Amino acid sequence: MSVTTEADARTARTAGAAATYARTVRRESGGPGLLLAHGGGGSVEANFGTVLDELAARFSVVGADYPGAGATPRAEEPLRLDDLADQLVAAADAEGLRSFAVLGYSLGGNVAVRIATRYPERVTALVLTATFARVDNRLELAGDLWRALAERDEPELAASLLVPLALNPAVLDALSPQEVRQLVRDTGLSLAPGQADHVALLHGADLRAEIAALDVPALVVATTQDLLVPVGLQRELAHTLPGARLAELPTGHLPFAERPAEWAALVTDFLSGPAVR
Repeated sequence: MSVTTEADARTARTAGAAATYARTVRRESGGPGLLLAHGGGGSVEANFGTVLDELAARFSVVGADYPGAGATPRAEEPLRLDDLADQLVAAADAEGLRSFAVLGYSLGGNVAVRIATRYPERVTALVLTATFARVDNRLELAGDLWRALAERDEPELAASLLVPLALNPAVLDALSPQEVRQLVRDTGLSLAPGQADHVALLHGADLRAEIAALDVPALVVATTQDLLVPVGLQRELAHTLPGARLAELPTGHLPFAERPAEWAALVTDFLSGPAVR
């Protein structure tokens, strides 16, 4: 007679699904494991491409594109946070990483939290950037509009919503009208086909109780000029997560575009420091 534990059940769920999500793997350094959880409407390359070399120089990096992002086909069913978490861990399993830190950006911060909840024995640390413990009314409304535009297949209109919310206002104001229009066009073209499915996960999201129960070294990187996820929500996350260290970057929602070197340094310094087991 055999007994199936919850850990066994999670392993069984992920074992057959590891190839479902397209993976980015950089293991040349042979360093400790680092999982990358990207944001809604993005991908591993879009959100981490500018810092990937710096991270890979210190860590064995594994990322996975959510359905409808990168080379991963769009899902036929609504996305679930548990499934995203399990799939990222399945990618780690496929690459032989038994333990790992998790770097979550924006919506990926919620995915990182869920990984730490479901696999506490495997997560060595969390780094949560430009993310939140709960969705407030403002973010809920922005998410509803973003999703509606995405479902209508209006990527340039979605970009017109996102650019002024995501970009540091000072950076946006320094652009010419022609540069702004080009930025909107480029952003529309870069948004993941599955963005509406990703953004649906924002609806009613509240992970405060889950976050308060975590026991893991953590760094919260708050983007102080962020109009999409206001800095107040990010600081609230840091206060909710027991023992979390808070660092702040004077960027909008796109630290990988505005200050990639500083962001990478914050991540690598923390994960290489004495707080991480």
